[in-house]
Amino acid sequence: MEKVQIVSLIVSSIVLLGVVELVRRGRLRENYSILWICTSLVIMVFAVFRHLIDWLGRLTGIYYPPSAFFLLAFFFLTLISLQFSVVISSLTKSNKTLSQEIALLKQRMEELEKKGKT
Repeated sequence: MEKVQIVSLIVSSIVLLGVVELVRRGRLRENYSILWICTSLVIMVFAVFRHLIDWLGRLTGIYYPPSAFFLLAFFFLTLISLQFSVVISSLTKSNKTLSQEIALLKQRMEELEKKGKT
């Protein structure tokens, strides 16, 4: 096994263990960890079976294997960014709804206070 394969295995193992530990401690939710776990597992597979990166390169028309690996990494980072965008959009909508509800409750409370004073 070459040095690059060993380093890839070590780095992807550290990422995998780090993600599992974050989930275990409750600092990362399970549904957000799935893509990170898949990414580290794919890196492990390509590190162990190095010929797969050559196959992926030929399949996509890329004849320089590191470029195929960067294409794969870009794909996973794009998926992770998309997942975060969906979550942020959902949180923004929830935040707007909550702000409107709080404003309505505050207005209602002020009306009730005015009524109680008279």
